[in-house]
Amino acid sequence: MIKNIKSITVSELARTFNVSESTIRRDLQFLEDKGYIQRTHGGAILQHSYYEPTYSEKESKEAASKHEIGKLAAELIKDGDTVLLDSGTTTLSVAKNLKGKKITVVTNSPVIAMELFSEKEIEVIMVGGIFRKETAALVGPIAEKNLKEFNVDKAFIGANGIDLNGVTTPNIIEAATKKVMLKISSQPYIVADHSKFGISAFVKFASLSDIAAIITDRNVDLKWVSSIEEAGTEIIYPQKG
Repeated sequence: MIKNIKSITVSELARTFNVSESTIRRDLQFLEDKGYIQRTHGGAILQHSYYEPTYSEKESKEAASKHEIGKLAAELIKDGDTVLLDSGTTTLSVAKNLKGKKITVVTNSPVIAMELFSEKEIEVIMVGGIFRKETAALVGPIAEKNLKEFNVDKAFIGANGIDLNGVTTPNIIEAATKKVMLKISSQPYIVADHSKFGISAFVKFASLSDIAAIITDRNVDLKWVSSIEEAGTEIIYPQKG
């Protein structure tokens, strides 16, 4: 049904199959975990689309996974590093794990800047730009011009989709800003939870060869780990058990 009409709601599916909405939500979660669809607020769409979850929708998803990713990313950051944090809920988790470090952080996220404002040992530099409410990010030509003034040791960049063809996001303007982030970083990392693997969003902003590694959570499908590492890109994730 989703293939035929591209977008559908939980209530429509529940009525069609005469089952509860909770049953439909479980089924949609299963399909999303397999990479066939993307869940939306109240329904689902095919994975290849322009759909972009809101910042608040992202905040409520995969919280435990993002916590794992934040801790792993923070372990890579040493005192004295210059670090770029892309806007996003996963990169916000990285910021939450930086307390006590003596570093400089460049970010296009007002949310991350506020998270770090009380950290006396962390210098925060914000770039300007067009504020996108969908992602709480400062992006566009002004942001790109600001970013090009810097060279950072490590960048942590969010993504909506990862497969063997590369790393993707739904928005053209955000993709352009992320490309600049990659170029100014000696070690660019992608931070993305397991649900992003096998997804292809609208705009590609990086090939696997462009990044140092992908940082994800323990629930990542090991088939994706093998495929991506065979392609030459490292995946960093907590070992189960």
